[in-house]
Amino acid sequence: MKLAIRRIGNSLGVILPRLLLDSWAVGEGDQVEATDKGLQPRARRGLTPQALDRLKRSIALAVARDFTPSQIRAQILANLYRWRKQGVWVSAYDEWQGIAQRGDDGELFAAMLGQDDTATRLRESMPFVGLLSQSEVRRLHEEAAT
Repeated sequence: MKLAIRRIGNSLGVILPRLLLDSWAVGEGDQVEATDKGLQPRARRGLTPQALDRLKRSIALAVARDFTPSQIRAQILANLYRWRKQGVWVSAYDEWQGIAQRGDDGELFAAMLGQDDTATRLRESMPFVGLLSQSEVRRLHEEAAT
């Protein structure tokens, strides 16, 4: 695409067509990179911490919607058992293990879906992965990215 250089105030510049900006998913206030190779959208840095927690909460909600508390607890314990044997362990797993072993549905759903600091922290290390299909997880990730 050829773009004419124009006078914009006391400077020279180009006006980018809206279709190009839409294809890059950028708009007013966003930034693009200017290099010796041309203009391009800035590299995405991933989700903000708030958006990442919203994604993890939406995954937890899908799990809570589609599976019984006993199925969720069984998956948690199976994953934790496997991860411990592999030497992959963080302190949040101790908390999740206690939640799963106590069998209190309210405590389980509070950890999975709560909006307090504890639930947010625990969702950073969700041990109930593997219950949702890959296509469902992919769909939730795509929704979070838009």
